[in-house]
Amino acid sequence: MGQFLTPAPIAGFMASMLSVRRRSIRLLDAGAGIGSLTAAFVDRVCQSEVRPERLEVVAYEVDPMLAEHLRGTAESCAAACRATGIDFDATVLEEDFVQAGAELLNGSLFGPSKGSGFDCAILNPPYRKIRSDSRERRLLRSIGVETVNLYAGFLAITIKLLRRNGQLVALTPRSFCNGPYYRPFRRLLLRAMRLQRLHVFERRDEAFRDDNVLQEHLIIHAVKGAGTPSRVIVSSSEDGAVCRASHHQVDYEELVAPGDQEQFIHVITDVREGDILRRMNGLAHTLDDLQVEVSTGRVVDFRAKEFLRQRPSETTAPLVYPAHFHGGRIQWPKYGSRKPNAIEVRPQTEDLLVPSGTYVLVKRFSAKEQARRIVAAVCNPSDVPCPVVAFENHLNYYHRKGTGLPPVLAHGLAAFLNSTVFDRFFRSFSGHTQVNATDLRRMRYPSPEQLCELGSVVGREPAPQTEIDRLARQYLHV
Repeated sequence: MGQFLTPAPIAGFMASMLSVRRRSIRLLDAGAGIGSLTAAFVDRVCQSEVRPERLEVVAYEVDPMLAEHLRGTAESCAAACRATGIDFDATVLEEDFVQAGAELLNGSLFGPSKGSGFDCAILNPPYRKIRSDSRERRLLRSIGVETVNLYAGFLAITIKLLRRNGQLVALTPRSFCNGPYYRPFRRLLLRAMRLQRLHVFERRDEAFRDDNVLQEHLIIHAVKGAGTPSRVIVSSSEDGAVCRASHHQVDYEELVAPGDQEQFIHVITDVREGDILRRMNGLAHTLDDLQVEVSTGRVVDFRAKEFLRQRPSETTAPLVYPAHFHGGRIQWPKYGSRKPNAIEVRPQTEDLLVPSGTYVLVKRFSAKEQARRIVAAVCNPSDVPCPVVAFENHLNYYHRKGTGLPPVLAHGLAAFLNSTVFDRFFRSFSGHTQVNATDLRRMRYPSPEQLCELGSVVGREPAPQTEIDRLARQYLHV
């Protein structure tokens, strides 16, 4: 079901973000599991100096086995509240939250009635992709929500169910911060909620160490209401010990750039990253200004399997994979690798080929823990000598109207992409393991003249990272 239970320290950390200074609190826990988050919130309430007089919990859990444990947790919470003089009531609903939420919201033209909304919501929603023809997508569309993952659907419903000034704390993948698929959800979140705090985990495997989950996660705290805050707290922890988190405040305009139609959310974890963000946002040129385009490699190997060859021949064209990257250039062919080196040139494969030329290639997949998220290489005609060449789907390639780039521009562009400042800027908003062509298209770039000047200095031979960064500062002023 895409559900992962919340470790106790993280549950307590999330509960600590919620204000409990109300006489009566109505709490929503959607996808509650065994009730770890509800228990953490009750513990917070019971230990507060100023306690509410009444606490009502509504918890949804569709798994019958977990729901049984959830009822036991609710009983323990009731006992703890009685001991501190808090009137407690819990409703455990063994229901699909997406269906139940859609029915609640569709029951009224203006959403839930005043008495049925929630003051607080704390959740760790399930993470699972949902198909465009799935039941979940149909239910979400019925309430005006468009998204590709269940967690964003849970959050969207929760936002709609909150009362004005209601608080949300959620542990989710970070993937919603960028990319076209999550644009509608970002617009809903940023329009309906005022961000208060974002907490990021520096290592992807720490939030759910026991479950071997490798998505990047963050905790979001937001309050329902119009308007935007002037500043937002951003915190981070290197491991699951959130008690050692570092904090700082950032201007909201650094988090979401003014005028950004995509409304990407940049998570700036320290002052140095804020400086990088300002420098990169100071670049004035788009790919259109450079007369450059970026596309995804056309060869999906399992679809073209019958045409792939391990060794090149007179009837094949070079096929470039990420495995052919070597020191900023392409090392082809590469024997001894599991990946093929060539593709047959046939009428069936003509659309997969591009003319020989100088291209800048970028690996599409990377992980936060890797030294670099952006890895670029220049594919020169001398490295892959053939009238045509093919790029595998795990690569993005920069080109000019489907053909190669001027070599000096290509080498300057590759150096810019391989600079530390570009890599750190990309990390500030991308929580994906993918480097999407869409993300590369929306970036700002130096001028063509600056890139050509850098390319003429860098040349074709690989340079150490320190030299690339020095030249980027000198010629690109980043």
